[in-house]
Amino acid sequence: MHILVSNDDGYRAPGIAVLADALAVDHEISIVAPERNCSGASNSLTLERGLRACQVSENSYYVDGTPTDTVHLAITGLLKKEPDMIVAGINAGANMGDDVLYSGTIAAAMEGRHLGLPAIAVSIDSYTPDHFATAATAVVQLLKNINQVSFAANTILNINVPDIPWSEIKGFKATRLGNRHKSEGMIVQNDPRGDPMYWVGPPGEAQDAGEGTDFHAVSQHYVSITPLQIDLTRYDSLAELGNWLTKHNS
Repeated sequence: MHILVSNDDGYRAPGIAVLADALAVDHEISIVAPERNCSGASNSLTLERGLRACQVSENSYYVDGTPTDTVHLAITGLLKKEPDMIVAGINAGANMGDDVLYSGTIAAAMEGRHLGLPAIAVSIDSYTPDHFATAATAVVQLLKNINQVSFAANTILNINVPDIPWSEIKGFKATRLGNRHKSEGMIVQNDPRGDPMYWVGPPGEAQDAGEGTDFHAVSQHYVSITPLQIDLTRYDSLAELGNWLTKHNS
């Protein structure tokens, strides 16, 4: 396959290099990634200015925009050959539970899926990983059999991998998203002029982390694979909402 590799940590991040090298053994690889770290960018798209893309090597570019920008440009004309699928990562830090709402890694995969291509997001459960190779191996193994399974057209796979040697991985588990406690309070500091600066506080600890969740699988040394859907419609609420709205239409 021709695989587009992107991320939200920036084109110089070690995770994307390890991933691209591992996939290049069996696939044609193109890299289009943000110029700098865009963690937490979610699905933001740059619309107020033009974007610049710089070619780093024959099949590698960086874009001065968000993860969504990079994938959008790659698929809609930057690359001479459209990819067959998108793999976003390897993100330094897990993207489990509520994290998917903010993650640029997830957003890069979602943009690929939105534009009609299969997509995978992969993260490792450490902000200072020692075992990027484990996450890369997990993706390589999954792609060997990817044609044997069929997912709905609006689905991406969210993969989270423990930061341990591959030999200690117990296997793969299909999981659902867990939940975290609410984020910790903001952090206030003063700049050199004495004016206050506000930092977003750390994410909350895992709350819903029982059997079947992504949190639980990773904590038990399994690779967690969660199918995510782009369609956010809450279908089981449509009838109740419709009934309520009829009162406003009479």
